[in-house]
Amino acid sequence: MELTSGALVYSLIALAVASLVGTLWLWPRLARQRPLPLLGRIGLLTVIQVSVLAVLALSVNNSYGFYTSWNDLLHPGSAPLTLASSDHPRGAAPNVGPLVQPTSEGGLETIKDLPQGKPEEVGRVDSIKVTGTESGLSDQVFVYLPPEYFIPRYARVRFPVLLTLAGYPGPSLHLVEGLRVPQTAWELERTGRMAPTVIVMARPTVTPPRNTECVNVANGPQTETWFAKDLPGALRSSYRLSHSAASWGVLGYSTGGSCALRLAMRNPDAYASATGMHADYQVPNDRWTDGDLFGGNQTDTQHSDLNWRLQNLPAPKVSLLVVSTRTEEDYAETQAFLANAKRVTDAHPEFKVDSLVLADGGHSFETWRSELPASLEWMSDHLKPPQDREPRQ
Repeated sequence: MELTSGALVYSLIALAVASLVGTLWLWPRLARQRPLPLLGRIGLLTVIQVSVLAVLALSVNNSYGFYTSWNDLLHPGSAPLTLASSDHPRGAAPNVGPLVQPTSEGGLETIKDLPQGKPEEVGRVDSIKVTGTESGLSDQVFVYLPPEYFIPRYARVRFPVLLTLAGYPGPSLHLVEGLRVPQTAWELERTGRMAPTVIVMARPTVTPPRNTECVNVANGPQTETWFAKDLPGALRSSYRLSHSAASWGVLGYSTGGSCALRLAMRNPDAYASATGMHADYQVPNDRWTDGDLFGGNQTDTQHSDLNWRLQNLPAPKVSLLVVSTRTEEDYAETQAFLANAKRVTDAHPEFKVDSLVLADGGHSFETWRSELPASLEWMSDHLKPPQDREPRQ
């Protein structure tokens, strides 16, 4: 059984109940103060406690997605590192290779409200395992392919790409189940409010359970390299995706929103636009990051601070959308960032920042879902449309 399967949780619940019933039945028979009855009582209590703790641990893991498979749990970062060809077929299926492999991980089978129909009518969501060549990291992601991807007249088109990032410590499934990204994108595309776009859904926690904030950790996981180089390169080797940064954007909520803004500002050659929904603007130093991610390097700490970058470094050629509410806990920080951004945009028009601020709303999926349609429309307006074409053979 898969680590994230409901069947495993239900099996352990049944084991816990059976252990409890067995304990009640056997306890009088094990009441003698002798070694074997004593060991029997200890064994019964151990089975009950272990099964109950296992149910709790699996339930928490399924909710937050620290580990998405047995291999992820037992052998983190163990995927083989080999190069794949940059060529790919013009067919609808991904080009399976050493960097991209189909997987049943992620829990996609639990989602019941995805549009039903043929791929050329409603699109398709793939679950894949991606391996990075530079960072050495690997993780499961979802890829939404729009209906046009499967229509013959688009067979030579390379599509724009939107990377979407969940919050910490949420799994990529939260983007499908909680935020409803592919469902919303399909509705927007169906009604002409969004151009056909390939949407990649990932978690920022590539090396769970540590929150790496999508940065390169000192003597640790090179998460920024994973998102800025490895993931785009691997996906281009398997899908018909644009090679232009102008056609690549990144959107996220909470920690994913912080990552989105930081990735675009630090890597404009990878992502030319970004939307940060309820983001932070500094990399925290707390128990979730397991201390200082930069190992005391003051330069790296400053360069990861988005306000410091606006005040001290050249403005990147990117377009940003900042989304929040006036009742959000860090709304003051959002106002400060927007004020700094306005000063920069006045002097450097190649750096553009828009904002969407609602009157009310919390740090919750209910609020993020209400903000998502407008955010996706903004991203679509800022992604270069599908016009890159493969050379004719």
